[in-house]
Amino acid sequence: MKWIAGLGNPGRKYAMNRHNVGFMAVERFAGRHGISVNKEKFKSLYGEGIVDGVKVAVLMPQTYMNLSGEAIRAFLDFTKSTPEEGIVIYDDLDLPFGRIRLRYQGSAGGHNGMKSVIAHLGTEKFNRVRIGIDRPPAHLDVIDHVLGDFSKAERETLPAVLDKVCDALTEALAMPFDRVMAKYNA
Repeated sequence: MKWIAGLGNPGRKYAMNRHNVGFMAVERFAGRHGISVNKEKFKSLYGEGIVDGVKVAVLMPQTYMNLSGEAIRAFLDFTKSTPEEGIVIYDDLDLPFGRIRLRYQGSAGGHNGMKSVIAHLGTEKFNRVRIGIDRPPAHLDVIDHVLGDFSKAERETLPAVLDKVCDALTEALAMPFDRVMAKYNA
């Protein structure tokens, strides 16, 4: 079974925060493929489905961002899946808004959710999709920026960004991740 985990914070208050773009991508992907993400399992909102003949589990950890690795570890332990079979989606301050970047290994880059995932998986070698949220303006603190809602202009562009992420995820289920990386990172 392949798995996809989007990182974010649970609750309506965080729903449109930049830090929740991983959740948004999972919801969009699940909706596109008819997967209901309504079970509470593995410290996550969870769903399963078949995408182009591939069984896929989707997770939205409900542990809050900084403990995301606990939920993914619980899923892996129960299903006997491996880190290599998954993709983690999260926000990235170092990418311009709307740009996506795929990687198959690397550090957390200062992202606390990814620090937790790496610690709980015991490896930096797993596939990931980073979604650019841009750096905050000089007058705004980083925490206020990531926990702030997308601007009106960003919200207008966001559906196209999420569609691009969904296209990449769908292709990553059917072909080697390095080929998908070459296409979407170009």
